[in-house]
Amino acid sequence: MTIQWFPGHMAKARREVSEKLKFVDIVFELVDARLPISSRNPMLDQLLQQKPRLILINKADLADPQQTKQWVSYFKRQGYFALAINAQDNQGIKGIVPAAKEVLKEKIARDKARGLKPRAIRAMVIGIPNVGKSTLMNRLVGKKIAQTGNKPGVTKGQQWLRFGNEVELLDTPGILWPKFEDPEIGKRLALTGAIKDQLIHLDDIALYGLDFFARYYPDKVAARYNLTAEEAALLAPELLMKITQKRGYKDNYDRGAELVVFDIRQGKLGRYTLDRLEELGEADDAVD
Repeated sequence: MTIQWFPGHMAKARREVSEKLKFVDIVFELVDARLPISSRNPMLDQLLQQKPRLILINKADLADPQQTKQWVSYFKRQGYFALAINAQDNQGIKGIVPAAKEVLKEKIARDKARGLKPRAIRAMVIGIPNVGKSTLMNRLVGKKIAQTGNKPGVTKGQQWLRFGNEVELLDTPGILWPKFEDPEIGKRLALTGAIKDQLIHLDDIALYGLDFFARYYPDKVAARYNLTAEEAALLAPELLMKITQKRGYKDNYDRGAELVVFDIRQGKLGRYTLDRLEELGEADDAVD
């Protein structure tokens, strides 16, 4: 499955990000803890270049906690300061300002040595659609200012928000990239809801999700759908048929596929991480 999607508002957002970078000190890059690599936009490295960056691994409550620890260590080894958070429940939010100050400590020291009056840190919040930017903004500011929604593309424009006296935040729309060269990335993003369902085939995504869970979390599939060990070990197409029939949908496999996809998205099969460090050959030494 190849997904190509670059709406006009995303092209505009990319230009706006490039133009606004000169006004900020640091970029808060949000990624989804369930897919910390696949939810990073590869265009950002070219756009941001040497701009200081804090990677916020959001939705940590939905991800495999051991995998999240490994990804935090991985990003640190890549030279980034990373912090696992759950913006929805305000977990880890208090650590963002200290982390930003740590990333900017050399700049802060230079400004102080030059006799410049301290000012609020200016930060840009950026990430792909549906990664939780608006929820984070609302948590930081302490009131519902940024529009939120459990679907990609809710945030359309840009706005500055004040976070106490220490940080000024610039929100940006979510930006995807024109084409996913790796079809696995497209499937992972689709499974977590980062791509509009109108652009994908839910049955393909359901089969991908079932295959993944059968490989890494087989007990969770069996528990959720009341399957025997033998049934849970079926290949994904047969497994989808079995789940559809057990739920009383008869031969309505589209309905069965929709059930599986939304169960996975809503965490009804438990916590999971789609991006695996072992695929990068890094898992053995990933935890400091």
